[in-house]
Amino acid sequence: MNSSEGVFSITRLCSFYIRLIAIIVILLMSPQPAVSETPELDRLTSSMLAETPITRDLQQLCDEIGGRPTGSKANLESVEWALTKFKEAGVSAKKEAFAMPAYWGERSCETTISGDVSFSPRTVAMPFSAPTPAAGLSAPLVDIGLGTEADFTRVGSKAKGAFLLVETGELLDMAGLFQGFAQAAGIEKLAFSAGAAGLVYMSTRPRGLLYRYGASLGENNKHPLLIMAREQANRALRLLRAGKNLTLTAKIDVASGGQYQSFNVIGEIPGAGKPEEIVVIGAHLDAWDLGAGANDNACNVVMLIDIARQIKRLGIQPKRTLRFILWNGEEQVFIGSWEYTRAHAEEMDRHVMACSIDLGSGRILGFFTNGRQELIEPVNRALKPVTGLGPFNYIDQPIVGTDNYDFMMQGIANLVANQDPHEYAPNYHAESDTFDKIDLRQLKINGAIMAALAYGFANMEVAWKRQTRAEIQRLIDSTDLKKQMEIFHLYGGWLDGTRGRN
Repeated sequence: MNSSEGVFSITRLCSFYIRLIAIIVILLMSPQPAVSETPELDRLTSSMLAETPITRDLQQLCDEIGGRPTGSKANLESVEWALTKFKEAGVSAKKEAFAMPAYWGERSCETTISGDVSFSPRTVAMPFSAPTPAAGLSAPLVDIGLGTEADFTRVGSKAKGAFLLVETGELLDMAGLFQGFAQAAGIEKLAFSAGAAGLVYMSTRPRGLLYRYGASLGENNKHPLLIMAREQANRALRLLRAGKNLTLTAKIDVASGGQYQSFNVIGEIPGAGKPEEIVVIGAHLDAWDLGAGANDNACNVVMLIDIARQIKRLGIQPKRTLRFILWNGEEQVFIGSWEYTRAHAEEMDRHVMACSIDLGSGRILGFFTNGRQELIEPVNRALKPVTGLGPFNYIDQPIVGTDNYDFMMQGIANLVANQDPHEYAPNYHAESDTFDKIDLRQLKINGAIMAALAYGFANMEVAWKRQTRAEIQRLIDSTDLKKQMEIFHLYGGWLDGTRGRN
């Protein structure tokens, strides 16, 4: 190597070291990635989004067990199934007995229309419909329109002793679902005050789809109540409006009885720091039997089991006790969660939060905070690590319709997941509420969100307190809560102190 080559090599070597030193200085001066503030939660949410047994669990609950009316054989099987799932995951679990006020189950329902035209429409009995004599009950079929007060005035005395056929709009969304509940309560009151023999509702779903939803009076109903396939109900209405005389004969056979025992299933992960304080995350296990109760509410049952499973698998120790509760009797106006608040009355002051998820597998849009505006900031704090799965918005109005109700009336901070109504309303309580309607990808994402919520409330500092009866009364007086309570025949229980904080 000649001298010029040596000088060139030394120059190149110096240049290399200068560049290397510059790179090191830049790296040292650059902001470094922050260490996650929630490494446990990061592991948990990643685990929820990864492959888990959730789909297999959902198939078993929907396809192998199916519809699960409280008190039915399938419902009892689902209780044992859920216990097994928790215990296989290493999660402490028990079934907690409570009394249901009355049993109802349809054995068979047959309907024929005769008179100027004869045909046999498809019908189902509504839960807590009265049975008919074995030979059937025959009465004139009368068009009562939409069942408004004006319609009853128009029909007048013809309503007495008749089956009244109620025209309905097609169900398109959740607003229509809750509007239907309110309208049915009013229609049933008017019909039986007028002496009607029974009511026949046009199905709100097209293409012959049938479903169940309960009599507004529940077990106190004394009349036959039917839902008729939409297309056939429209046929009957056209005939009646063309002046034809029609008679409906219904044969409804039901199994019914008084008080019986049912069970909530409670999976529990004890708190490591404040085990006496409790966070409840709940979904209802029961479902009407025409379909498989997939979106209402099997998908969220298996999600909660999966969250508990992953927390246990990862060895995560929350500060507060987490209770994953699968409610029964929800479809009979939240009996299981009510009975839980009674059985655990001495613990109510130590319940930090109770959340229900009950709107299927659609995307979680945020939460109903049920008149507890002070919960919005804590929920945001809990969900901050999963903001990429949002955005999340809040509706600070009380909602009656699921298992948050009795916690709200006990003054306990409560949340209900607000969800995109993916496949929910059209398949609500219907033959079509089956496994294939579940958005499995979104269910996994919802699981990560609910895991973050549960973890956050189990570990955060708490500034809110249980409300007094006077504070709950102010919520009733300042919102439409009283109206909602009256629709579900709950307001009387608040007034007489049998249901709610004393």
